[in-house]
Amino acid sequence: MKMTNNEQVLALTKEWQGERFDDGRPRVPDDILERMKLVTTEEAWGVLRQRGYNFQFAGNWMNFQPDRTLVGRAVTAVFVPQRPDLQAAVQGQGETDGRIGGQNSWVIDTLVKGDCVVVDLFGKVKNGTYAGDNLGNSIAAKTGTGMVIDGGIRDLQRLLEIEDFSVFVRGVDPTAIADVTLTGINVPIRIDQATCLPGDVVLGTRSGIIFVPPHLAQDVVERSEDVRVRDAFGHQRLREGKYTPGQVDRKWSEEIEADFAKWKIERESR
Repeated sequence: MKMTNNEQVLALTKEWQGERFDDGRPRVPDDILERMKLVTTEEAWGVLRQRGYNFQFAGNWMNFQPDRTLVGRAVTAVFVPQRPDLQAAVQGQGETDGRIGGQNSWVIDTLVKGDCVVVDLFGKVKNGTYAGDNLGNSIAAKTGTGMVIDGGIRDLQRLLEIEDFSVFVRGVDPTAIADVTLTGINVPIRIDQATCLPGDVVLGTRSGIIFVPPHLAQDVVERSEDVRVRDAFGHQRLREGKYTPGQVDRKWSEEIEADFAKWKIERESR
């Protein structure tokens, strides 16, 4: 029994035609990740919805860095309630593979810069605390991003001392993780009503978490950038009194589109 399967990752993400990590995950370029930090949840959701991706958003989180936007490449993990035979099989395989420490740390050992660990702990908080300050510091050092845990954390006061580290969780509890078994790393997982695949771009904002399929990441970024430019034009023309709110806050007429095209050229030539 393998915790990870590169061939499965390749098969699940075959629409991605770009660079990949050794584990098979799509490696969305760093520049797209950086530009993604300015994308709103609604802008991303709009693009995904148009493309038929209707279940990519999960909300109602405890977010301990609300002023910071979380962006990273998903490393997924899934746990299930423990049963003795499954636990023995997984633990035995881990020992054979040379894995060290608790099963939650096995996932962290795989992380690299720009990753974001996304963990399905089926909403468990008490005895479902995926990380405390020790593992949290390790995740922060390895990724520079944050973590999304559909479960709990502990040591919140110490975790809050980590700079530039986003934490999205369901709850906080002083107990340690117990009575759960890791059944997969970099496999499809469910986070609330959303589906996340390894290599998805994780976008975390005040609104919640949205998982952007890697082959749509550039479309999302470019659409957001276009919206921001159009908003700047619309706001300027409204302040100037050239158009009414009713004209701007709807599909633009050919006249406005022509004006926008001219305005954009002038803006870019400055």
